[in-house]
Amino acid sequence: MIICCGEALIDMISEPDGATFVPHVGGAVLNTAVALGRLGVPTSLITGLSSDPFGLMIKTALAASRVSTAHAVHNDRNTTLAFVHLENGQATYSFYDDNTATRKITTADLKTLPDDTEAIFFGGISLCNPPVADTLVEIALAQPADKLVMIDPNIRPSFITDKTAYSSRLKSLLIRADIVKLSDDDINWLIEGNASLVEKGHAVLAMGPKLLLLTQGSSGATALIKGRKPVHVAATKVEIIDTVGAGDTFNAACLATLRAEDALAPSVLETLSYEKLTKMLTTANRTAAVTVSRTGANPPWANEL
Repeated sequence: MIICCGEALIDMISEPDGATFVPHVGGAVLNTAVALGRLGVPTSLITGLSSDPFGLMIKTALAASRVSTAHAVHNDRNTTLAFVHLENGQATYSFYDDNTATRKITTADLKTLPDDTEAIFFGGISLCNPPVADTLVEIALAQPADKLVMIDPNIRPSFITDKTAYSSRLKSLLIRADIVKLSDDDINWLIEGNASLVEKGHAVLAMGPKLLLLTQGSSGATALIKGRKPVHVAATKVEIIDTVGAGDTFNAACLATLRAEDALAPSVLETLSYEKLTKMLTTANRTAAVTVSRTGANPPWANEL
């Protein structure tokens, strides 16, 4: 089983008139969990789930995508809302998250992870602000060295209330993580300067991760391992409706592919062959391409690929 830790929320996505918003189940970590479930991977989500109507909508969607909520924290706080503004298919976000179902999670709220946990994924806006951000870091740092940890911070600068604290939190996760996924925007925020993306990627690897995945939208994706040449795969061409959930789907497809290759172990990552890395990136690009061809975060099922 893969455990995903982070936010579950409602994306209020704008209609073409710019004044009407339609609710869609979302959140970066939830999207990754849903994509994993649809790809046939046993998945559970650690998040806060509200008893309000939006919370019930989220629970129904998770069940429909075969994602377990056995380890979620159920409460009566409101569901986080993200208003999504689309321009030429690109999404920008405004979040309403104070005192919400996920934001208030503490370590005391959590259940023990199941014995069959193969990997743990962290990411999204839940890493930005406490108390949930500190709770997730505690979970990650508590994992034994042989338990695979992946993070995708999916950095939203406008949502970070304390940049110093966030950067410290992110550094702790980068040191512990086995796999890190960063978009070109993420890595340029994380490491300033005029170095190339690959050079910045190797600077991230020097912090501790074994495998770094760099996504560049229509320019494709790259896998970096210390001491080896980058592996790059071109993007899958598709007509874009919107980009909501693209990176999250990419994450899920990478994890699903590694699991199918019996490679969900930290000790295996640095020895992955060129062929396996290429297969992983190709599958992830193809899977994400389906998501961007649809409205909202709507990852494909395995049989659609």
